[in-house]
Amino acid sequence: RLEPYIVFWQEALRKNGKYRTRSFKTKFSRNFPIRITDNLYLHKKYKNKINKAVKKSQLKNETEYLYSGLIFLLMPDMIKELTGKEFEQLLYDKIYSPIGASALRYNPLQHFDLSRIVPTEYDSIWRNELVHGTVHDEAAAMLGGVSCNAGLFGTAADLSKLFQLYLNRGTWGDKEIINKEAVDIFTSYQFIGNRRGLGFDKPMKEYNETISYISRYASKESYGHSGFTGTFVWADPAYDLVVVFLSNRVYPTRNNRNLYRMNIRPKLHDLIYEWAMQHSSK
Repeated sequence: RLEPYIVFWQEALRKNGKYRTRSFKTKFSRNFPIRITDNLYLHKKYKNKINKAVKKSQLKNETEYLYSGLIFLLMPDMIKELTGKEFEQLLYDKIYSPIGASALRYNPLQHFDLSRIVPTEYDSIWRNELVHGTVHDEAAAMLGGVSCNAGLFGTAADLSKLFQLYLNRGTWGDKEIINKEAVDIFTSYQFIGNRRGLGFDKPMKEYNETISYISRYASKESYGHSGFTGTFVWADPAYDLVVVFLSNRVYPTRNNRNLYRMNIRPKLHDLIYEWAMQHSSK
C-alpha cells in the first residue's frame, strides 16, 4: 500500500514554476551546500522535509503490491540513530573494506577521477545537463548522494565480491561480516504470491519469459536485483554462481529499448547457467 515514489524536486516548486525560498539556490553557500549541478544547490535542512513527506505519505486503498523505494530514503538516518555512526562510513568500515571492495562508493567524484566513471544520461527535465559522476536518481541526489535506494557506484569486480559475501551467507574467509541468519531472511521470499525478498529480487513463482530479466534456470534459492539503467546482479547458491552485468541503456537518453527488445539479460543469463550446468556435471 506504499506510494511508489515522490518527485521531491517538483514539490519544491511554487505554482509560478520558481523554487520556494528555502529549497534551491543557484549558488553554493553555507545554507545551500548540497550540489545538484554547478548552478543548483539545495538547502542543508531540506532532507528534513523529505523525511517528513515520506512519513506523511498516504497509504493506497488497495492492498496490492507496489514496488516502492520510499523506506530506503529513511534508512541511512535510521542506521545512524541505531549505531551512532554515519551510514556510509559504517558500510565501508564493516563490509566493503574487509572484503577488499574499495571501489564501492557513494559520491565517487570524491574518490575517483571522472574518467573512471561512466556517464548516465542527459537529464532534460530537471538538471538540464549530462549526469556524470553523480547519482541519477533525483531523491538520492537531494539527499547528498547517499541513500539506500540509489547512489552506490562500483566496478563489476567489487560487486562480485559483495555478492560472493552474500553467497557465503555473510562470511569472508574465517570472519563473519554479516549475520548468516540475516542473509537467509533477506534473500528469502517474504509474502505469498510475491517474488520479492527484503531488498532483493527473487525468481518469479511461475516463470514468464516475456517479462523476466533473469534466466529460466535460476533456482528458487537465487536472488539479486536489477537497476534502472539496465544493470543486474544475481547470486545462485544452487550453482555457486554470481553474475554481474553492468550496462547503461539510458545513455545518452532512455529512448533506446534494445536491452528489452532483444532480451539481452535473460539470454546472457541462460548461457551462463547452461555453461554452469555442463561444468557441474563433469
